[in-house]
Amino acid sequence: MELSPPQARKEPFERTFWSDTVTDDYRWLEDRHSTEVLDHLRAENSYTDQVLGETSALRAEIYEEIKGRIKETDLSVPVIHDDWVYYSRTVEGQAYPIHCRRSMGHEGRLAPVELLRSMAAGEDLTSDLAGPEYVLLDENVEAGDAPFFQIGIFDVSPDHSQLLWGFDRQGDERFTAVLRDLGSGADTPQDLEGLSYGSAWATDNKTFFYIRADDANRPHQVWRHEAGTPVEADLCIHDETDERFFVGIGREKDDSYIQIAMSSKMTDEVWVVPADRPTEDKRLIAARKQGIEYSVVHAVDRFVILTNDSALNFRVVNAPEDSPGPANWTELVPASDDVTIGDIDVCRRHLTLYERSAGTTRIRLRSWETGEFELVDQPEEVSSAWPGANPDFESPMLRYGYSSMVTPPSVIVFDPTIGSRTVVKQQEVLGGYDSDNYRTERRWAEAADGTRIPVSLVGRSERVGSPGPTLLYAYGSYEASMDPAFSSARLSLLDRGFVFAIAHVRGGGEMGRQWYLDGKMANKMNTFTDVIAVADHLIDSGISSPEQLVLRGGSAGGLMAGAVMNLAPERFTAVVAQVPFVDALTTILNPELPLTVTEWEEWGNPLEDRHAYADMRAYSPIDNVSSLPYPSVLATAGLNDTRVSYWEAAKWVQKLRQWSTSESHVLLWTDLESGHSGPSGRYEAWKEEARILAYIVWSAGLSTQAHESDQ
Repeated sequence: MELSPPQARKEPFERTFWSDTVTDDYRWLEDRHSTEVLDHLRAENSYTDQVLGETSALRAEIYEEIKGRIKETDLSVPVIHDDWVYYSRTVEGQAYPIHCRRSMGHEGRLAPVELLRSMAAGEDLTSDLAGPEYVLLDENVEAGDAPFFQIGIFDVSPDHSQLLWGFDRQGDERFTAVLRDLGSGADTPQDLEGLSYGSAWATDNKTFFYIRADDANRPHQVWRHEAGTPVEADLCIHDETDERFFVGIGREKDDSYIQIAMSSKMTDEVWVVPADRPTEDKRLIAARKQGIEYSVVHAVDRFVILTNDSALNFRVVNAPEDSPGPANWTELVPASDDVTIGDIDVCRRHLTLYERSAGTTRIRLRSWETGEFELVDQPEEVSSAWPGANPDFESPMLRYGYSSMVTPPSVIVFDPTIGSRTVVKQQEVLGGYDSDNYRTERRWAEAADGTRIPVSLVGRSERVGSPGPTLLYAYGSYEASMDPAFSSARLSLLDRGFVFAIAHVRGGGEMGRQWYLDGKMANKMNTFTDVIAVADHLIDSGISSPEQLVLRGGSAGGLMAGAVMNLAPERFTAVVAQVPFVDALTTILNPELPLTVTEWEEWGNPLEDRHAYADMRAYSPIDNVSSLPYPSVLATAGLNDTRVSYWEAAKWVQKLRQWSTSESHVLLWTDLESGHSGPSGRYEAWKEEARILAYIVWSAGLSTQAHESDQ
């Protein structure tokens, strides 16, 4: 018997802006508390399960493959901070990490790099560590049987005696804060609920700062609290009334200041409070100026500032501690036309620059003493390097992360005093993974306007360069870079003959700030046509075909997927759109929804700008669905998602089914317990990924029967 998809009833609702009237037949689906809505979502889940029933064995097999490659009982690479070694570990069968520490011994102590490497390997170091393991927080215990659990605040006091931690059991990213005495292990509720991410301790070990979010889940207030006092006595030290701005807080690495940062999509403002005098008034670094971005770190007697002021690709300046305004900035690292400085860090010996050049990441160090630069070489060209945990201002060691599409994530310590590069730990991939069996490369597709689009590829060595099934992934918004990195779960596709490709399209940050500007606002269409250009390159070069090319994207990448489907549905056999931002224009027209106002600097404000409305109207996926032969679609959503509401996917699926001229399936899966990031426990997350990978294999026409690995 042929299955029939759930059909939501139509209840037309009209909206009119700039003389354009749009009818939304499914606006009623936006009531997440409605029994009818919840029943509809459950019916969609049931339909998806039935349609994908023939993939159930494959899904179970892929889940076991994913699980089988992961060392379930494992240790993170520890972080040394003062006389303590902090780390987390996982235990087979348990969904969440366990956060631990040990005190460091001072007699016969190992050199820091050797200590990290030995501990990460799980070696017995009781002779080199003074104390036994102490469990700071076992997330498995705290989660209990809750279907969702997430930690969003985890902050140890400067004297290492207390832990401020905050949890979310709904997936809506609002946290309840608790103070734990690390001597007794006792928790003291702080009557602090509905908090946002982030916190910072003052030097007195009793005062801490936290952030509250408004009704739109925008972090907008910074509060000061003293442990042991009622929450009613807390003082709001900043209330951000400009709805474009988020607030954040943090403690400087050299323990000098508490930093309070206000950021919109394109403007920043930073204030500081002395960490040892937390009741003092905050002090301004530089007043916000529309379009000027900057971030700040403190080093001994100066502020070091990364800014785009007079520098498209950013520059680094010095500012005196007592008068840090722009009039007193002196240049340390000038701007470049070819290199973008994405982030900075400091220690007593050097300034660290995290940069992008020709679409790849790199790290450079600048000596405070000599002013000379040193490039930290990486072994592979198509790879990624990112900041690691470097809490010790006095240490010259640089810790960073490294990966490529064939090299598992690694923690590396670079010692600039002797030029050594030590791999402290590389993610262990069980099951006999051999990187020599795989090949990664960088290709370039050409857009219609002649722009060259970088593409990162990986596949089994015998597969790259020959035709077959291919998964194309892209994002292309917020200047976010989708850098090439390893995924053990992805091996389940590669070992079935897939090539995986990342399209580094305009709107992302891979090629510098101009690359981002060329894919936002009025230029947003470039993001979508770039993806099509990459798809054409994969097809024309014989890597794939429309019958075996699958497109995947999530969140704003889901918008990408929906827009590309409307422009070129014939290029793909299937599309996976996770928590997709597909009802984009409707959302951006509603300032009452979470995050909308802050998004106007990314997409434009269609309420006030006729041209911004026209731009979004031209690509907003749900508004451009028409009579086209759409590919197969799997859309996912989270009922408690505060970033992209579940109803965007729910309404989009209904409209696709109504208009599609093909016989392809259009499926919706909504997680009724989670938010934007999906399931919280690792086993449930692996099961969700297995569902998606099985769907991709099935959509590309490959067998869903038992698979024999070639490894």
